[in-house]
Amino acid sequence: MNNRTFIKLGIGVIGLLIGFSSCQDVVEVDTPSEDPRLVVDALIRVDTSQQFTNFVVKVSQTNSFFEPVPPAGLQQISFTNLENGEGDVLVELEEGSGIYQNPEPFLTENLINGEIILQIDFEDSFYVAYAEFQPTVPFDEVEQGPGGLFDEDDFEVVVTFTDNGDRDDWYLFDFDLTEFLASRDQFYQGQQFSFSYFYDAEIEPGAEVEISIMGVDERFHDYMNKVIEQSAQNFGFFETPSLTVRGNLINATDIDNDGIFDNTANTNNFALGYFAIVQEFKETLVIE
Repeated sequence: MNNRTFIKLGIGVIGLLIGFSSCQDVVEVDTPSEDPRLVVDALIRVDTSQQFTNFVVKVSQTNSFFEPVPPAGLQQISFTNLENGEGDVLVELEEGSGIYQNPEPFLTENLINGEIILQIDFEDSFYVAYAEFQPTVPFDEVEQGPGGLFDEDDFEVVVTFTDNGDRDDWYLFDFDLTEFLASRDQFYQGQQFSFSYFYDAEIEPGAEVEISIMGVDERFHDYMNKVIEQSAQNFGFFETPSLTVRGNLINATDIDNDGIFDNTANTNNFALGYFAIVQEFKETLVIE
């Protein structure tokens, strides 16, 4: 059974310009301000056909509006497989880049079997997050659609895949150009499913877009839905988005497993971002 869903993600922005010939008023705008917060992009995409996987984490800090996002200089960042003890201390690829990676090739099998803990030391605070590998299914087909749902110049891509009927699945689709979509198999369990995605950005003929399907767990699926929703409401005026969706990175500085077992009482002391290990299949589409 084939289902077809049309999806349009877009943001409309209307600017109103009013001119005064006699005078001009200066308007002071108070922008939100808070202490810098750690931002962690630790989405580890795994191609299970490859023997080795690079464990790459991007770390930055929140900043005031109208200012660029600075990288975060960490004291240390590492990951460990809790079942076999395999792991590594990540190193910064280039000083000041905020991008950290394993210095030596890391076996894929040590990422897809067992629970992995990510540990970050930053400004004398200690952050941790846990993740387990989430499988997915490959694309059956990725093709360019005719477009024209709302505008004849709309670019449409049609993706088709077959859900695994032996388990509940949650999916994250990366359509390139920072466009994402989260989905679950509630209404197409074990079936082949096809849907159209319409891009908001203009894409020139001959350009390439890389489209990915990733397996995620329910919590990460819900997290990404909230991030996508907030991003759509942000209108893109500021370089630093006002996203405060809480992920799975816990500030464990004061947790001693004796009298303090969690940080639920410390509601404002957490890092933004998420740590997940996902299987990924991807296809490249050349725009006609």
